[in-house]
Amino acid sequence: MLVERTRETGDAICGGFLSWRTLESLARLGVAPDALGPARVTTVRVLSGSRVVETRLPRPAHGVSRHLLDTVMLKRAIDAGSAVERGVTVRGVDGLTARLDDGADLAADTLFLASGKHDVRGAARPAAARGSDPVLGLRVRIPAAPGLDALIGESIELHLFDRGYVGIVRQEDGSANCCLAVHRSALIEAGSPAALLDQLGRDHPRLGERFAYRSGSEAIDAIANVPYGWRALHGAQGLFRLGDQAGVIPSLAGEGMGIAIASGIRAGHAYLGGGAAAAPGFQQGFARATARPIRLAGLVRDAAERPALTGFALPLLRQVPGLIEIIASLTRIGHSRLDRTPS
Repeated sequence: MLVERTRETGDAICGGFLSWRTLESLARLGVAPDALGPARVTTVRVLSGSRVVETRLPRPAHGVSRHLLDTVMLKRAIDAGSAVERGVTVRGVDGLTARLDDGADLAADTLFLASGKHDVRGAARPAAARGSDPVLGLRVRIPAAPGLDALIGESIELHLFDRGYVGIVRQEDGSANCCLAVHRSALIEAGSPAALLDQLGRDHPRLGERFAYRSGSEAIDAIANVPYGWRALHGAQGLFRLGDQAGVIPSLAGEGMGIAIASGIRAGHAYLGGGAAAAPGFQQGFARATARPIRLAGLVRDAAERPALTGFALPLLRQVPGLIEIIASLTRIGHSRLDRTPS
């Protein structure tokens, strides 16, 4: 049974980037790239001040809204026989019992916890993972426009600034999905999310060119205290943590959805092979699989948020052909035999 708190499929705060490896995993589940719209991504562009570095991705990727991706995935689950309860919120977890907002309890031998960056009472991640100056996630969608198409094209862009960065990618309707990861101190200094966007547009002309297509009335979505770098190192019998509940990779790597989908596939196979008792082994194995990409993405993020380091790093990226491609490959979760596309 799948318990989903919304009655209608929304559009979660997400970078909306599917890597080539994630597309392979989705194909194994019966989801072809054509089902996810036309927003192909072939290059990565890194911008900091007046510096711009661009290179091709190892293989084509995809930009997609969570509304479309979640709609397609939910249909696949229903077609495969899943029972779905919509408009039901899990208020807390007691062992393997989910307590619902209507007062009912759902008890089972196994719980797959896929609540994303939101913690569930009774199964929350440790507060220490958030640090003293926690990271906040912001998202604004800029409507489609020919000029915006010309600026972004088939690229995923990474705009770097002090204590944060903005990722921009076009999605299936031509709009630009702009996701920010910013430390709370920078947001406090700006005064508000809208003021922060205005300030960034003034201070970074190339980013300002993209933000110029905002009408000013777009909603700015936010999520607080994102615990980048956290991994679930151990598990409990019957509890499978998936996606951000298993490991939180810095969003600039573009591998959050890749980790979510790979964790679901591997947890499903672990359960089919060993039942509820397979959960601890799955969690430890998945923590090992995500160790390198999460740690490397963390190092890249630390450098990206410091102007002094980006001033050194960007010329290096330009002088060493293929370095961005190597980093992109090393921050993907490695394929196991379970999430490869069958030959």
